Amino acid sequence: MTVNLVILAAGQGTRMKSDLPKVLHEVAGAPLLVHAMAAGAALEPARTVIVAGHGADQVTAAAQAHDPDAQVVIQSEQLGTGHAVAQARDALAGATGDVIVLYGDTPFIRPETLQTMVAARADHAVVVLGFTPADPGRYGRLKMAGETLEAIVEYKDASEAERAITFCNSGVICAGAEQIFALLDQVGNDNASGEYYLTDIVSLARAQGLSATAVACDEAETMGVNSRADLAAAEAAFQTRKRAEALENGVTLQAPDTVQFGWDTWLGRDCLVEPYVVFGPGVTVESGARIRAFSHLEDCHVSRGAVVGPYARLRPGTELAEDSRIGNFVEIKNAVVEAGAKVNHLTYIGDAEVGAGANIGAGTVTCNYDGVSKHRTVIGAGAFIGSSTMLVAPVRVGAQAMTGSGSVITRDVPDEALALGRAQQVTKPGLATRLKQKLREAKAARAASTTSGQKD
Repeated sequence: MTVNLVILAAGQGTRMKSDLPKVLHEVAGAPLLVHAMAAGAALEPARTVIVAGHGADQVTAAAQAHDPDAQVVIQSEQLGTGHAVAQARDALAGATGDVIVLYGDTPFIRPETLQTMVAARADHAVVVLGFTPADPGRYGRLKMAGETLEAIVEYKDASEAERAITFCNSGVICAGAEQIFALLDQVGNDNASGEYYLTDIVSLARAQGLSATAVACDEAETMGVNSRADLAAAEAAFQTRKRAEALENGVTLQAPDTVQFGWDTWLGRDCLVEPYVVFGPGVTVESGARIRAFSHLEDCHVSRGAVVGPYARLRPGTELAEDSRIGNFVEIKNAVVEAGAKVNHLTYIGDAEVGAGANIGAGTVTCNYDGVSKHRTVIGAGAFIGSSTMLVAPVRVGAQAMTGSGSVITRDVPDEALALGRAQQVTKPGLATRLKQKLREAKAARAASTTSGQKD
């Protein structure tokens, strides 16, 4: 069955007290909108339509950065969820199959739940996602008769008997691509808010003899984000779930509550993650790697058997091959470190290639930026880079070559050569003692001058 997504993302989110559109606030390093898009993407939708309003340019940029094929339409007036979905009519012209309506501020709907809704559509014209919360509060209520959904009643329009219902509406709806707009054409705004409710399509469908039902999910999936407190709760919920998944998949987390995951972090089985590690977006760590304490990784790939940290930073574009070693206070950016290479101490490697088995001494820096452009450093297999070497890119150090400690290397070093790029040492016997004495005398003279001035 063909599936199309409509994701509502037009709200300003005034309770967030932010200039940023609500759906662009982040959980685990990704906008709320991207979480919703990722859940829907598991259904391999034919079309994805984002309904934007407040901050439409920013929303469009974020949506299309995640999915360049996503279409964005504008809801210029906020007249309710039914009105919002109606804005997607032209973008879905000629679409077949189903339409699933999601919400950009509800990031945790599972792909499996959406698949269950699509399966239920085989027997029903409209399928709604429902849940039973600990506190039904002001949620809309689902009026069920057996497996049939009779209507959705908004809390503000509900009677006392209807408010006693505990099966509540998540807002997520699945209906036929053609049928949903035919039903929306019949939706009015004669209600307490004067809005066009998407939920009214259920009673309209039932009035026409069409069937409707509700699929249940856990309350946690329906968590919406409307305030900074909600955002913090969503982050905590995401991290709890991601940690549990990692443990279930065979990852060792020495102190799970201290590890922060990115929204798309992937860890292979038998990885070991020490305390206080932060994974930003785009991180893949292969089986058997070890990430040591207080390390920070983003947009990088760590191969089997590699060791990272403690206190290491892997920035975007980093590729660590098998059994490589990245040690304490080392930063790697846009660089490939080949198998068995070691970068163990106090070093920056940027825009570089480090060959297999190479050893990079403490305090080494690849000087990759000249103030205008970035340049690349290539270090050959088995090379030994002495401590505190400055490699001024573009430069190449050949295989099995060496640099002397404290060198500034500005020209290519051939294979197996030794390069020294430092000033010749000059030693002056006895000068240290004479110089210190001279400095002490100058200091005493200044102090005496100050005291004399105060007396005067």
